[in-house]
Amino acid sequence: MKAFIIDKYKSKDDGRIGQIPVPEPKPDEVLVEVHAAGINLLDSKIRSGEFKLILPYKTPFVLGHDVAGVVTKVGTHVQQFKVGDEVYARPADYHIGTFAEFIAIKEADVAIKPEKLTMEEAASIPLVGLTAWQALIERGNLQKGQKVFIQAGSGGVGTFAIQLAKHLGATVSTTTSAANTKLVKSLGADVVIDYKKDDFEKILHDYDLVLNSQDGKTLEKSLHVLKAGGKLISISGPPDPGFAEEIGAPWFVKLIMRLLSSGVRKKAKRLKINFSFLFMRANGEQLKEITSLINSGAIIPVVDKVFSFESIKEAMTYVESGRAKGKVVIKIK
Repeated sequence: MKAFIIDKYKSKDDGRIGQIPVPEPKPDEVLVEVHAAGINLLDSKIRSGEFKLILPYKTPFVLGHDVAGVVTKVGTHVQQFKVGDEVYARPADYHIGTFAEFIAIKEADVAIKPEKLTMEEAASIPLVGLTAWQALIERGNLQKGQKVFIQAGSGGVGTFAIQLAKHLGATVSTTTSAANTKLVKSLGADVVIDYKKDDFEKILHDYDLVLNSQDGKTLEKSLHVLKAGGKLISISGPPDPGFAEEIGAPWFVKLIMRLLSSGVRKKAKRLKINFSFLFMRANGEQLKEITSLINSGAIIPVVDKVFSFESIKEAMTYVESGRAKGKVVIKIK
């Protein structure tokens, strides 16, 4: 089968399309024929070796974290799915590889595809949907009437998180460019800040929750828009000791993460704010909840562009540019 293979971190060719065997599903896995795969900034960071400390993949490996497709084979212990089911998933770490014609995925990480979505739309959802769910609901415990600041509202996570926060009954603020103001307002943003000319730190006050997806400077400024007892959840780093424990990191990695996050943790503690780093994880049960929200019309996918499999490098370059509105997808079948 065709697959996008990374032979070496930071290589000049940045990956290649090659031929590898079709995987055989284990007893707890389903084999999915990939129709479409979403592209995330995480893919670029893994390809470049930026996340090697957190996710040390052994080369060669197949890239890709989002998938929509059809089940073609099931493992002997699989009970929830059958051949012919249309499904979508974010495969677990160390089991990625959606930039291929087939992928074997653990049953626990898979959900039935939302019925009203195309394969391309469905492939845009899992990683950003689970990130937003785990940040706002699982960790943030966002409640009706609370105020949340979601950075980069027109991006992949932002477009989903705005809709989820509005569904939960929160007041939503976001940053974007003037060109994307109409888009984020249509998704439910109440306060829209043009990051090119306005400083959110001077506009927003007494917020309950901030979802940070930007750089360190933005992270520190975000502390000052929260009220005492508020939560700052960062999906762009720095990793904290809690995350190091979560992934069972070796002692030297735990030490590095403790040092990397010490500055922001001290400032957060002084301001009585709860800071945590979130690296989303695969979760089929949460994906089922997301499916229900999509089927009910509470959340709609935002897909910017669909590329062919052969144009995957071009698609990744477009994602890296930061210009995408919502998600970028590659069509494989």
